Amino acid sequence: MRSETAPAIRLEDYQLPRYRIETVFLDINLDPTETRVCTRMSLARTAGTPDGTPLELDGDDLSLTSVQIDGVPLECSAYEASPEKLTIKAPPAAPFELIVETVINPSANTQLMGLYQSSGTYCTQCEAEGFRRITYFLDRPDILSVYTTRLEALANNCPVLLANGNLAETGRVEGTDRHFAVWHDPHPKPAYLFALVAGDLAKVPDRFTTRSGTSVELNIYVEHGKEGLCGWAMDSLKRSMRWDEETFGLEYDLSVFNIVAVSDFNMGAMENKGLNIFNDKYVLADPETATDQDYANIEAVIAHEYFHNWTGNRITCRDWFQLCLKEGLTVFRDQEFSSDMRSRAVKRIADVRLLKSHQFPEDAGPLAHPVRPRTYHEINNFYTATVYEKGAEVVRMLKTMLGPEAFRAGLDLYFERHDGEATTIEAFLKCFEDSSGRDLGQFSLWYDQAGTPVVAAETEYDPARQSFTLSLTQEIPPVPGQKTTRANVIPLRFGLVDPNGTDLTPGSVDGATVSGDVLLFDQQHQTVTFKNVPVPPVLSLQRAFSAPVRLNQKLSEDELLFLARKDSDPFNRWQAVQTLAMQDLVRLTSAIRAHQPVSPSEGIIDVFRSILSDGSLDAALKAQALTLPGEADIAQEIGKDVDPDAIRSARESLRSLAGKALSGQLLQIIEASPAGAYSPDAEPAGQRALANRALHYFAVSDASGVSALVADRFKTANNMTDRLAALTLLVHSNLPRAAEALAAFHDRHQSNSLAMDKWFMTQATAPLKDAAQVVARLMDHPLYDPSNPNKVRALLQSFASGNPTQFARVDGSGFKLVAESVLAIDKRNPQVASRLLTSFRSWRALEPQRSALAESALLRISSCEELSRDSRDIVDRTLQ
Repeated sequence: MRSETAPAIRLEDYQLPRYRIETVFLDINLDPTETRVCTRMSLARTAGTPDGTPLELDGDDLSLTSVQIDGVPLECSAYEASPEKLTIKAPPAAPFELIVETVINPSANTQLMGLYQSSGTYCTQCEAEGFRRITYFLDRPDILSVYTTRLEALANNCPVLLANGNLAETGRVEGTDRHFAVWHDPHPKPAYLFALVAGDLAKVPDRFTTRSGTSVELNIYVEHGKEGLCGWAMDSLKRSMRWDEETFGLEYDLSVFNIVAVSDFNMGAMENKGLNIFNDKYVLADPETATDQDYANIEAVIAHEYFHNWTGNRITCRDWFQLCLKEGLTVFRDQEFSSDMRSRAVKRIADVRLLKSHQFPEDAGPLAHPVRPRTYHEINNFYTATVYEKGAEVVRMLKTMLGPEAFRAGLDLYFERHDGEATTIEAFLKCFEDSSGRDLGQFSLWYDQAGTPVVAAETEYDPARQSFTLSLTQEIPPVPGQKTTRANVIPLRFGLVDPNGTDLTPGSVDGATVSGDVLLFDQQHQTVTFKNVPVPPVLSLQRAFSAPVRLNQKLSEDELLFLARKDSDPFNRWQAVQTLAMQDLVRLTSAIRAHQPVSPSEGIIDVFRSILSDGSLDAALKAQALTLPGEADIAQEIGKDVDPDAIRSARESLRSLAGKALSGQLLQIIEASPAGAYSPDAEPAGQRALANRALHYFAVSDASGVSALVADRFKTANNMTDRLAALTLLVHSNLPRAAEALAAFHDRHQSNSLAMDKWFMTQATAPLKDAAQVVARLMDHPLYDPSNPNKVRALLQSFASGNPTQFARVDGSGFKLVAESVLAIDKRNPQVASRLLTSFRSWRALEPQRSALAESALLRISSCEELSRDSRDIVDRTLQ
């Protein structure tokens, strides 16, 4: 029988829980195959719950051994139990204690949800609905309880026993070779924030003193022998704690903060109260195995999970529809932290690149949904770029509209008013309304409407009146399940740039609310007139990417070239370069498909030349400006009838022209790359980024000895950033010493799992004709583990999402390989399978032959009778 999509859960159906759980005492006796969990809960009916209302507890693949109320075992007739639910038919009217005992098998838990074993270590992942795989419970985020957890295990196998909160007691179990630890978390929390870790782990300790003088014990737990790889993570944690105190006035609230790094983890990390569990790729780093981007990611993810202590833990979401309340807000906070630690302009560009490459396609395809969805079938599938990245952009717009002081006042009120609660987007926005006096009713549409607004902008200058008129139009293209839309409030940061590159200050503005350099565009059509503008300006619109919209602004090539050289806003300077490159790439793609002779524009090369010689720009910003739009970005711009091979040919044509025209400047930059000891700090990282971008272009120049230069860069690199950049060039360009370099990398790093992920990824993303066969062969490599999510992401996800020409091959072999992999992975880990399946989300935009092959692959997945709820949800929505 064909598996069915789970029943729809709707926001409008939300009801308050009939019962609340005040306290929870968990006694967990750990065993690889037979872990016994005794859960002691103090329950009470919520106001208005009728007498005799059954108590229904959630479960997932559980085995019940006993049930008691107030110490008395229940008769079988008093309850109904299945692996998915425990129903107490007639609970007492007065508050009562419920004791439930279950047995679970951590070693067989390949889903990595609930309690499982990773390399011999017991570990949990309970967000979103994993706690019900440990014990029967009211597993919903609006049930806030105070937890005490007793862990017991073999002392030799599990010398480390960790849970949420503060350590209350430890000891040996008399007459046995077992020991125990009791942890108490005084802060009420939902079940999804529960965590435990038990195993034989090394500890890297440190301390942090809060601004009020409290000394907090900091610990990072890792596999033995990896202690030396934790220094950057610990430094990032301490900087995050200090930054949150100084920026938002938020102080840590327990006596200990523990981080555990594990190798088998579905997510990047998890913010469990006082016990953050991390995928080890976001903790472990040294110059030999981690790139500059790895260091930046560790810094950001450590900060993100720590910041959740307030925006997610102390204040959590009432229901899963409010997921963006904690995730969007916390992403915004970690972006601000990274901006303060590094270059704000470069960080903004990187964040927007991520948004455009991941969230914009999501918004434009069958998986589109609002930042706060109103319906879902499987909540695990809504940990998306829309919830995280677009959710962060909505918070950023709120700050842009209100200004930094009013935004901080609203956040302060939010923390004061809702600390210790599970709340909603409406309550969040109400804090800003109350503190600022602004009506945010129209702004709230950003949470409720799916799709990326398209803003069209046209300008006209009247020399006689010295007025500059801006005509704006906004619309949201159709998305599944959304028939009509209303005009959003769109804050547009702008500048009127005179011929010298100076921002003009108009005498007055009609037709819009303007505060400083921010214009509020809040109608379907709006005409704005700037008066007393003495010279015709060039409009620099959407500075710092002030709203998550697509901007269609009719700028001439000369105007774009002018902004690329003169705009005072670094983001829009970068954007002008991107727009010039994109226009050229779309033109080239069209010509290639039509078999017409065409050559790239010299204008973009001149811009690159001026950027390389501009001493006012830092190296990291130059590297970003010299990075061409990706193949997926070009496909988005084209929109339909997409031919990935033509796109790649167009991009390589422009890259080749730049490499040949700028070879002298490029070589100088390569030779000036940082020497000496490695540092992950922003300045040397930026210099490496520029040098490797220069190498990327130089490798396709006419200069002699190019292949030898790239091979030498690989051989002599003293850090992973430079080594991997050279390896990628050798492999992706199929240069003569590519096989030799791959073998050398393998021999050097084969004992380091995270470094080998890079080795797998480099080959999976190589745009070569045998890529699908290479990936299939690597799936049999001894170091590839199909049960490890990192390995699947490094090889299969990289191929499907990062190699468009080979994933979408005209013979269908790429689609077939990924479809077969989805079906195999789905049997053991539905979350990983469903995420891999999202790589098909833009299949309808492909040209007809490829589109038909992609549909055939999706139908094959859909026809599987035993497909998981996670994958069934994705494939059904992708095919609709």
